[in-house]
Amino acid sequence: MAPKRFFVEEIADEVVLSAQESRHAKNVLRLSEGDEVILFDGSGKEYSAVVTRADRQGITAHVVRENASDREPKTDVFLLVGALKGDKTELVVQKATELGVTRIGVFSSRFCSAYMNENKLERLRRVAREAAKQCLRASVPQVEYFDTLEEALAAGKTYDAKLFACEFLPADGRGIADTGGSVVAVVGSEGGFSEEEYELAETLGYAGVSLGRRILRAETAAIALLAVIMYEAGELR
Repeated sequence: MAPKRFFVEEIADEVVLSAQESRHAKNVLRLSEGDEVILFDGSGKEYSAVVTRADRQGITAHVVRENASDREPKTDVFLLVGALKGDKTELVVQKATELGVTRIGVFSSRFCSAYMNENKLERLRRVAREAAKQCLRASVPQVEYFDTLEEALAAGKTYDAKLFACEFLPADGRGIADTGGSVVAVVGSEGGFSEEEYELAETLGYAGVSLGRRILRAETAAIALLAVIMYEAGELR
């Protein structure tokens, strides 16, 4: 059986798991002294470690070696998504992490009816950490929030390819294969984008893309667009 994986804030020779990770390790996984585990801190590296203490105070592990990870994507992909209602933003963050994005930005826009606060943002970051652990990634995408669409678009200005998914664009068959070394992809909230917002994106160098003749839910659009980008970049082959 493969060693269980745990996220830690900082790597040292002796690492104490967080209270949440310790509870899971003891009560669910039944780990005990001598068991091997894998630790990662989201930096792209992972470490083999051996449990040296498992008691009411928590789980302590001793790091024995650093391992190279071959699960990280070569393409730098930044997803910008409008804040979604309920737990839909969490779903997008989870699936985007699994697909291999390196950065996720949530933004508010004209037709966005959801809102963000620090608690929700921290929750999204936890979702990203858990998704990275589950899919065997050694890095965790950065998750951030932008008060306006303009601020979000400006955050993607250095990327090679800038894609702006918009439901009112014609499905003309144009592909997105030429993504270059880095990609920023923008998907709106449930309310979509206005013509003025699309024009703003164009002035900032974003190319409009269609996701076909059918109207997709916002969370579906984000996941579908990322899957196509990752496939064209060779990350899913």
